[in-house]
Amino acid sequence: MRLRHLPANEYRRERWRNERGWTREILRWPEAAADWTWRVSIAEIDHDAPFSAFPGVDRELVLLHGEGMHLHFDDGESVTLQPPHDRIRFAGERPLRAELVAGPTHDFNLMWKRGAVAATLLHRPLVGPMVFFAEPGVTWLAHVMQGQAAVKDLARPLHLAQHDSLLLLPDPEGPSRLILDGGGELLLARLHAADG
Repeated sequence: MRLRHLPANEYRRERWRNERGWTREILRWPEAAADWTWRVSIAEIDHDAPFSAFPGVDRELVLLHGEGMHLHFDDGESVTLQPPHDRIRFAGERPLRAELVAGPTHDFNLMWKRGAVAATLLHRPLVGPMVFFAEPGVTWLAHVMQGQAAVKDLARPLHLAQHDSLLLLPDPEGPSRLILDGGGELLLARLHAADG
């Protein structure tokens, strides 16, 4: 595996596609590509607003901070995300509107191209060491929701503060395992080609 630290203060802040809100992009893959295959960001929702449409994209949203929101889909479904960390997975082309419960929210947003990428998003406590084993074609992105973490067994220590992220890429020349140690809570995105 090959790793890369993604500090929270380097996330790129940009307008939503529909210009009704802001997002802080953690990473898109391929990087700097307009036509990405997957993307991870933190949506900043400070008023009731419709979501941007992403045809052909699947999404998973996790409440990070705030009192929650009601999501109203145009097809009649309504879902409420409540603290601490409610979540929802949905198709990016489904029209919906967010109605805030009581003030702004920050929401972890994982998006991936349907049919091209298979994605799993896990919410896990970090209590001591967590081991990642190399798997061919599998990329991991770990986001520190709360607490702090450090990658062990490196020549130079790598420390992750709260809200930082860590990218673990497949690399046959790299170590076959990495150990993340610390205390807190993580979101772990596991991504690989859909046919793999």
